[in-house]
Amino acid sequence: MFTKMPISPRVIVTGGLGVLGRSVGAELTARGARVALVDRAPQLDVAGIEAVVGGVDLGDAASAAAAFAQVAERLGGIDAIVNVAGGFQWETLEAGSVETWDRLYTMNLRTAVIACREALPFLLRQPAGRIVNIGALAAQKAGAGMGAYAASKAGVARLTEALAEELKDRGITVNAVLPSILDTPANRADMPDADVSRWVSTQSLSGVIAFLLSDDARAITGACLPVAGRM
Repeated sequence: MFTKMPISPRVIVTGGLGVLGRSVGAELTARGARVALVDRAPQLDVAGIEAVVGGVDLGDAASAAAAFAQVAERLGGIDAIVNVAGGFQWETLEAGSVETWDRLYTMNLRTAVIACREALPFLLRQPAGRIVNIGALAAQKAGAGMGAYAASKAGVARLTEALAEELKDRGITVNAVLPSILDTPANRADMPDADVSRWVSTQSLSGVIAFLLSDDARAITGACLPVAGRM
């Protein structure tokens, strides 16, 4: 259980005002965590969440650092970070643009790199730190139109592995979850004829993330865990 962590967990969730970010925040709060949602969107109050910091450009190191310092002051420290921030675009290489590759790299990989780096000074002050990144099952085998997205999410997996090795003797675990299709309003609108019972609910994925943040997962680091539903 999440409450088995040796210290009261204080968790940042990036991309926290999106559908998955809110779900993760609600799940962790229900398990006793003190949660801060950080997002590019304007700041607003979210019921049950202790801190929300909006207007943050996670692709900019200075912006991320300022936001994390604000969270650390508000919560008295940071024990974990969940990197939800990211985006998706379907586009073939023939009909698309190089700019799409740059944009998805920035949204999915650069934000995770910066968030991990700027969170490290706070995490290293704690006896046990946790980082959980959101990858994608599609990164293991890209389909047509998925090149830019899959490449950026493959980068998240390699970041996870490399950072886990870097930190394995310093009390911080680094893992990633690789969901298939998430059951969100946007995905339902894009795929109205799909069997959504095969998809992964945001609540289910949030539960897996909560486990990786817990003391029960202290022996797991460098893992890229598929969360595929019935796809």
